[in-house]
Amino acid sequence: MTVHSVTDRVVAEPAGAARAAAFDHALDVLRDRRDEFNAARFVPRDFIALLKRSGMYRASTPNRFGGEPMAPADFMKMVERISAVDPATGWVSSFGSSLVYFAALPVESQAMIYADGPDVAYAGGLFPMQEAEKVPGGYLCSGVWQFASGCRGADIIGIGLAGGPDTGGKPLTALVRPEDVEIIENWAVAGMKATGSHAVRADRVFVPEAMTFVRGGPPQIDEPLTRYPSLAYAAQVLSVVTLGAARGALDYVVEVGAARSSITGGSSKGNRPAYKNGVARAEAELRSARAFFYETTESVWRQAVLGETISAEDRALLRLSATHAAHVGRSVVLAAFDLAGTGAIYETHPLQRFLQDALVPAQHAMLQTNTFEAAGAVLLGLDAGIPSFP
Repeated sequence: MTVHSVTDRVVAEPAGAARAAAFDHALDVLRDRRDEFNAARFVPRDFIALLKRSGMYRASTPNRFGGEPMAPADFMKMVERISAVDPATGWVSSFGSSLVYFAALPVESQAMIYADGPDVAYAGGLFPMQEAEKVPGGYLCSGVWQFASGCRGADIIGIGLAGGPDTGGKPLTALVRPEDVEIIENWAVAGMKATGSHAVRADRVFVPEAMTFVRGGPPQIDEPLTRYPSLAYAAQVLSVVTLGAARGALDYVVEVGAARSSITGGSSKGNRPAYKNGVARAEAELRSARAFFYETTESVWRQAVLGETISAEDRALLRLSATHAAHVGRSVVLAAFDLAGTGAIYETHPLQRFLQDALVPAQHAMLQTNTFEAAGAVLLGLDAGIPSFP
């Protein structure tokens, strides 16, 4: 399956100053259009094209196919900066990391996907896993899959299939072209509206077996990024959205608190003891969670680059740092909301964007509170109690 981009074969700007400028331009456009994206409930294709120009959609394409794989920390810092402007768009941009899953495909299949270039936008609506009819050469797929974030701007979509004897019972992801499925616009939510995480429906769509893979399965290409734990990375790129949201919220209350006077003409909010204390505590919590998150990421990345064994404990720490960041980030946004006072309850208040979106990542199955227990179990040498953890 050669991917014909819905964004008209947009390619990244040359690495260096031009690409950095493209990213800064995308952030400027986002500041102007984030309300539009929120109202439309999806990030449009023309903005995905801007992110492609910034290199985000070749950041996990293997080097051998023209990609320019980024160190996870470097990629996630880009997601974090986007999320500080608009968390929902940050969530969509985070899936620039998800081509790491394709490394489990046969090499020939990967070559077909990247035949027209390395800048590929992928969206996955994987659940619930559906039974597919096995036919010669592949599967006939029918069903409805939920939570396909970014599907309105994707070049390729993944759907989840229940595994069988051929896969050792492990579920499969089947890759389909967007035009072969129907997008069901059912994303009626309070937070992360602009992610466009609609459902997708397929009706007896044939998917060649060579275009299916076990999510997180053994990579068929050996590069540093394919050695980095893919499922942990999937949790991290969602978690870092909350760190960005917390940064955006905290920057707002610092700016307001630094004003010389309040809206009533009285002393600045920042002069109030509770405000100063709240800002300081939130800043310390955010920076501490962020330090743990990136310290763990960079430690495991060094092992991947050197080809060293990445242990279950290493992967558990990645998952723990991701869960911790999502929950701390959420608490920082709530602290900023408290500091902002009554005005923050209005729908049009700047903090509402961060509040509504920042509550969502920690609700994700990969970041819920039970993953704290699972990480602790692995660190103690016990069974995690959660499938595919860490």
